[in-house]
Amino acid sequence: MARYKTYDYRQRVLLPVSLEDQLMPGTLEFAIHTLVEKRLDMSVFDGKYHNDETGRAAYDPKILLKVVLLAYSRGLISSRKIEQACWENVVFIALACGQQPDHSTIAAFVSSMRDEIQPLFRDVLLVCEEMNLLGGTMFALDGCKLPSNASKEWSGTFSELHKKKQKIEAKVAQLLAEQMQADQNEENPPEPKGSGKNLQQQVKKLQKKAALIEQWLAKNQPKIGAVGREKQSNVTDNDSATMMTSHGVVQGYNSQALIDAKHQVIVHGEASGDGQDHGHVPPMLTGALENLQRLGHEPDYFEGKIFTADSNYHTLVNLQKCQELGLDAYIPDCRFRNRDPRFTTQKRRQVRRFTLQDFHHDEALDQYICPNGKILKLVVKRVLNRGHLYRKYYASETDCQICPLRPRCIYGVGAKRKQLFVPINSLSHQMVEKIQTEEGRRIYPQRLAIVEPVFANIRINKRLDRFTLRGKIKVNIQWLMYCLVHNIEKILNYGMVYG
Repeated sequence: MARYKTYDYRQRVLLPVSLEDQLMPGTLEFAIHTLVEKRLDMSVFDGKYHNDETGRAAYDPKILLKVVLLAYSRGLISSRKIEQACWENVVFIALACGQQPDHSTIAAFVSSMRDEIQPLFRDVLLVCEEMNLLGGTMFALDGCKLPSNASKEWSGTFSELHKKKQKIEAKVAQLLAEQMQADQNEENPPEPKGSGKNLQQQVKKLQKKAALIEQWLAKNQPKIGAVGREKQSNVTDNDSATMMTSHGVVQGYNSQALIDAKHQVIVHGEASGDGQDHGHVPPMLTGALENLQRLGHEPDYFEGKIFTADSNYHTLVNLQKCQELGLDAYIPDCRFRNRDPRFTTQKRRQVRRFTLQDFHHDEALDQYICPNGKILKLVVKRVLNRGHLYRKYYASETDCQICPLRPRCIYGVGAKRKQLFVPINSLSHQMVEKIQTEEGRRIYPQRLAIVEPVFANIRINKRLDRFTLRGKIKVNIQWLMYCLVHNIEKILNYGMVYG
């Protein structure tokens, strides 16, 4: 007969556990624990607490910060998931020193770090500099568009939101009318779409939506874009915006990061509700310079340093900021690949399209002559397009319709004639020529190797696929927390010096 070991769930077991021994050197939790205890100035939180004489003792901000940073590093962004980990996961239990903060405490702690997150970020950046992780010679800027805790359903211009409200009210009236008709016809009542309690709940839900839109419209003003047209607002989170991504349109934030090239350390991060990158260079460089000055660097720190960004950043305001700080910037325009000879052998580039250089300028008459000898006349002296000022020249519609060079000249579907945009600003011309040099073609491609691994680490390894908070201030806190985790991981990977 088989024999088995006996077991009894009522048996009591006493396990000697050392919480400190669970934080093994060489792990991220050890790095977080050591940095928070020894290098971060946590006194920035003291002003928030007024319980020195009365009131209950609060959770130490060190405990809360450690737990949140470790949770973000493991893809736990929900405060309820973090609370659960503090009860079940031995590493979280050790890091929290046996304390179990509830989800509301954790959520309130993260949401209220408006004034504390930047000093903490600079403290970690200082450790990176002390460990020689900052090269200080080349920087790259890019953005990552992430969904917010808001739905596209609640987005629209003010007129669109008014129509949405009216549509909801019409639906409510229709449901109530159907119910009244059913009540009056007692012999053979028709079946309404909803009945009894379910219909009442549906009507109540729709009325609540209509009231919410009405209240929001009364308290807010339309959002006006850079060109003077109204942008879409969002009832749930008006700081967010509809943004085009490779996965479709999302309601979210554009998370910017300025990265040092040596070890891909983030020197400044900021979440923006603007999906376009046309004006992000000035605030990002200003914020980064402020961080670096707090570390002891001079105001002219960026002078002569290499700076790269993709073609979405090629605008007048961005180029002017780079010139103001003395940066050796490399920001191509959106058509720079069309001029790159390395693409001429590819099938899609076998037919070279005409560029501005192929059109001859007649300065006396201020008109352009196309490669087929036809004239393009000045129509608009100043027009703003993608953040740049241009002079606009038009060809004759008749000349373009019968032109044998039309496929190489007119790109737009349904375009009837050639429109030539000539930049007024010389900075754009200078940047175009700079990118086309051998040095420019050598430096600019390095941008991909600097920025893409950073966003891959945060989005894939740390599993940040959406923001859970609402409002630019709170979302920016969450984004900087992930930037903190990324930088702490760099400190760990290149050798902790604190034991």
